[in-house]
Amino acid sequence: MDRLNRIRLLLGEEAVKKLQKSSVMVVGCGAVGSFAIEALARSGIGHIILIDFDNIEESNINRQLFALSSTIGKPKVEVAKQRILDINPEIKVDIFNMFFDETSALDIKPDYVIDAIDTVKSKIALYKWCFDSGVPFISSMGAARKTDVTKIQIAKISKTSVCPLASKIRHMVRDLKMKDFPVVYSTETAIQQTNGGHEFGSVITVTGTFGLMLSDFVIKKLVI
Repeated sequence: MDRLNRIRLLLGEEAVKKLQKSSVMVVGCGAVGSFAIEALARSGIGHIILIDFDNIEESNINRQLFALSSTIGKPKVEVAKQRILDINPEIKVDIFNMFFDETSALDIKPDYVIDAIDTVKSKIALYKWCFDSGVPFISSMGAARKTDVTKIQIAKISKTSVCPLASKIRHMVRDLKMKDFPVVYSTETAIQQTNGGHEFGSVITVTGTFGLMLSDFVIKKLVI
């Protein structure tokens, strides 16, 4: 037996080989991205590319897999890489400690991209990069201020509703004449926060589900 034996039993040897030969890029290694990365690593993806500019903070601990007392202050991509290699040392991991925007130039072409970025401009820049590079992708919409995991679903961005971030992205995509693409989003109305600060509250049950649904979508696409 080996670490991928249970996947092999369920999906078959051919699917495992496809996953091992696949490369997936995850942009954003926070609350949503960390769970997507975890699932990719434990599912046998052979090459994982990580992009994030941020360091781990104590306030991340409630919802981010890479955030521990021992990792506070460290770059998220470096902690993520070490965790991936601890899960499976045979995975090739490339990291870019950078903020993704319209000036980003990457000489790489993964099989799939997962967008787990918070910033709208960066999300649009990533979409453009994916379209120009001919790389399929799936994007996360807003997971903050939500508590009901049963309201999380996958749809094309043009078919989303309720989610304010999805609405903003939907209009920008339409104005820029971009092609339709899949997203994970929630139809739950955002909860009113207990304070008027600029930060949004979030819980691991929702952000984690977002991340797992993103990776599940990609894994299924790769083994078809």
